[in-house]
Amino acid sequence: MQRTLKTISRVPARRRLIAMAVAGACATLSVAQAQDAANPTDSTTSAPTVVVTGIRASMQSTLNMKRNSDGIVDGIVADDIGKFPDTNLAESLQRISGVSIDRSNGEGQKVTVRGLGPDFNLVLLNGRQMPTTDLSDLSGRSFDFSNLASEAISQLQVYKTGRADSPTGGIGATINVMTARPLDNPGMRASIGAKAVKDSSNDHLPGMLKGDSVTPEVSGIYSNTSADGRFGVAVSASYQKRDSGFNRAGLANGYQGPYLGSATTDGVTLPQPGQPGSQNITNRPGPTDLYSIPQNFGYSVNAIQRQRTNGQLVLQFRPVKELTTTLDLTYSEQKIQTKRNELSVWFGQTPTSTSSWPGGHVQAPLTYEETYKTPQDISVVGGDYATKTKNQSIGFNTVWKATPTLRVEFDAHHSTAESGADSPFGSENNLSNASFSRGNTKIDFTHELPVLSMPAADLVNQPIQAAGSWFHNSWEKATINQAQAKGNLKLLEASELNFGVGYTDASNRSTYSNVQNNTWGGATKASDYPGSIFQANPLGSYFQQLGGHDAPQLFGTLYTFDFATLRALTAKATGNAAGYLPNFASADTDRELKEKTSSGYLSFGTDWDTAIPFHSALGVRVERTKVTSRAQILPGTGISWESQNELPLKFAGAAYSNQDASYTNVLPSLNLDFDLRPDMKLRASAGSTIGRPRYDQMQGGLTLGTIANVFTGGTASVGNPALKPVKSKNLDLSWEWYYDQQSVLSLALFHKKMDNYAGQTVTSQSLYNLHTPIGGAYYNAAIASGCTAADTNCLRNYILSTFDGQPGVTKTGVKSDGNLNGTIVGQPTDPLANFLVTSYANQKSATVKGAELNVQHMFGRSGFGVQANYTYVSSPTKYDNANTNDQFAILGLSNSANLVGIYEDQKWSVRIAYNWRDKFLAATVDGNGRAAPVYTDTYGQTDVSVGYNFNDRLSFQAEVINLTNATQRQFGRTEAATLNVTQAGPRYMLGARYKF
Repeated sequence: MQRTLKTISRVPARRRLIAMAVAGACATLSVAQAQDAANPTDSTTSAPTVVVTGIRASMQSTLNMKRNSDGIVDGIVADDIGKFPDTNLAESLQRISGVSIDRSNGEGQKVTVRGLGPDFNLVLLNGRQMPTTDLSDLSGRSFDFSNLASEAISQLQVYKTGRADSPTGGIGATINVMTARPLDNPGMRASIGAKAVKDSSNDHLPGMLKGDSVTPEVSGIYSNTSADGRFGVAVSASYQKRDSGFNRAGLANGYQGPYLGSATTDGVTLPQPGQPGSQNITNRPGPTDLYSIPQNFGYSVNAIQRQRTNGQLVLQFRPVKELTTTLDLTYSEQKIQTKRNELSVWFGQTPTSTSSWPGGHVQAPLTYEETYKTPQDISVVGGDYATKTKNQSIGFNTVWKATPTLRVEFDAHHSTAESGADSPFGSENNLSNASFSRGNTKIDFTHELPVLSMPAADLVNQPIQAAGSWFHNSWEKATINQAQAKGNLKLLEASELNFGVGYTDASNRSTYSNVQNNTWGGATKASDYPGSIFQANPLGSYFQQLGGHDAPQLFGTLYTFDFATLRALTAKATGNAAGYLPNFASADTDRELKEKTSSGYLSFGTDWDTAIPFHSALGVRVERTKVTSRAQILPGTGISWESQNELPLKFAGAAYSNQDASYTNVLPSLNLDFDLRPDMKLRASAGSTIGRPRYDQMQGGLTLGTIANVFTGGTASVGNPALKPVKSKNLDLSWEWYYDQQSVLSLALFHKKMDNYAGQTVTSQSLYNLHTPIGGAYYNAAIASGCTAADTNCLRNYILSTFDGQPGVTKTGVKSDGNLNGTIVGQPTDPLANFLVTSYANQKSATVKGAELNVQHMFGRSGFGVQANYTYVSSPTKYDNANTNDQFAILGLSNSANLVGIYEDQKWSVRIAYNWRDKFLAATVDGNGRAAPVYTDTYGQTDVSVGYNFNDRLSFQAEVINLTNATQRQFGRTEAATLNVTQAGPRYMLGARYKF
């Protein structure tokens, strides 16, 4: 379908509002309708017209949106109804300067804008604040774009500067997702599309985990209006099935340490020069150097099957041209089934280790090897779980043009998001099995894929048997009830007054339960399982994209098993059926946070017909928020040493705590834009915005980790309901040159000073008067007998054999590896247990500044074009890798760039896009709850799409996501300190679309 789009340029002040109205129409999906030329004598429509289609029409509409907005706004407009440029909204957003994305399973999921992470970017749907739930990030505020299909989306608007009429919550940006409205597109419009999807990551999984080789996507949209233009209906629906996977190697719990090179902690740190074992260290870290030691390492294969269903119904009624009412219902459901298998080992930090080091003030080993007096376990882990996320929204909107100068609008909606288990085995689980046959164990970090070798392992004579397990059941529900009333009053010829009030009632509730068996030393006998239950697979074949996958010393076998079958056999063998299922009846933690916000705003905008014409918009927004937190408390009652390195906690009955807080914010804003000449603008903006803390940062109630560690103690977390939002003072400057209808060159500078940042703190303290057997009388007697602190099997064997029957000590038998089984409970005379308690406080400030360079250029009428942008972001608040204390740093801060090549004619449309993101700090706490940095390494991805128009109605599309099969990596205090590497694979799509 052709579109006739006109260049919108600066006109005298009294005509600017007319020009903006025309531009706004172009920026919405209504541009999909071919327009007839207006009165040729009208100065606002006398500019030359160019008929453009498809990608170029979308680019031009996007420029009009950007050019005629208050403040700095970017966006993306759909090519046509039901035809958004990307299959994933997050992947569309990453093409915008200043926007980068976080990927999950090779797909865009959440966005970072101008260095501010997903929790500090507000996502709206048609101007409404939407609830969000995500079990992988329980109680965060970040919106997961993978829940929304792109077919029903007409445009994305990214507001990078504050405006009085914008809801609060986005410091980086406020992102408004707009859906199609039938009365904006008169007449009947409909299309249906189908795709066949082949995700190559599915091909790199063991046979028993693989999904379908090719999966379907179908979508359709129908929009129609009555002949008189009074009634309109639009219906859209889509269904997507995707079978994929990813394979990962890494240290799930991070590194032990860091330790100072001069440290002499017995059994944990490296031996000092001259001590036994020091001869096995090559290039030993110096006395003032910091070094870390691997704790546990594993290889995992992960199969993901997803079904996503989206639907929307829109009904509109316009009884008179001055009044438009809209009723809309939106529904999305995403089901994800996960199957995973893992092979892993635990390093005990023995004094008999052999290691080599790279040198430097902060180090991680190049190679690390341990030997053991008794055989250790090779852990064979599997999981099979599923989750379901459902989003529902019903909204009503009415717009009334009461007089030629007064326009009023009322909008209300009720929206919910709910996530929970969709499997009888819970929302996440693990069955841990083991062969107790591991001798010397070495890991080599000099390859892209860390190489684990265990030459003495013997799984034939020491078959796999069941060990520990856990079954999680998580549930989260968020609800938003929101009402907004606003108006626009035109004053004189070139001024307007915008005003409004609103009320938002938001709640977030999450529950969590855990059923765990701490029989890590062995729960069953290998004879309890048929020989066929564990299937051997060639491990290196699942990491062929990573250097080191074919290393001859790599332990070559990954074992897989059917989770349901093994779970049933283990439950039968142990006689503990309830212990191998999740607890759906009650929760270990239950937390709810409610926020009630009343708001009002006022802004005044006017045109100034000066030597350099400019427009100003001065506004203020006032908000009052009341917070109520209700949390379940589960007090700890005891600690029991039940396996080699782990100390499970015992808990008493639940209690609840309630806390209230409130805060008020006054948020001014000023936006100026100067027409330097008809094709060039200069913008300046100043104002304040806020970003609300995460729900889990605010939810009260102390939560204890269920297992403490022999070496590091326990973990706990507690929120702070009195946390205030981060308040940011923003300055922005933008120069924009619209040198052609579809071309622009722009440079934007920004500076954000943020106060009240909720810094994460980790403190060491004792809780609930809990005593640990580590360091107690029995423990010290075992040390005196000759055991070392690192040889926990020796310690346990001595205590269980020597003190069996005495208070707290119960021997229950002998494990298959010859070590004793039993429990050692902390006694009142033992030391108090140490817990690392994570909490939050408004005690941090940070500054972020940066620049965005953007160019969009079409090469005449050749059909070729290019989009390119680069974003530079920096902050003086950086993580110091040489500092072992708790630190505050901004997460997600990174430079990014995009390069997109375009070709389009009447038949073909081709787009090749490269997206690059520099390394960034992803977390300040590692997988074991310790204060330690987690960095995501530099990543670049290439996507390709090709479209062919068979005729005006039928078109075909071919797409490739991650064409070059890029892999992802995370590291710790140094770039050599690999935490994990992940291989997925390209995704291929072939589709067709028919317009009626």
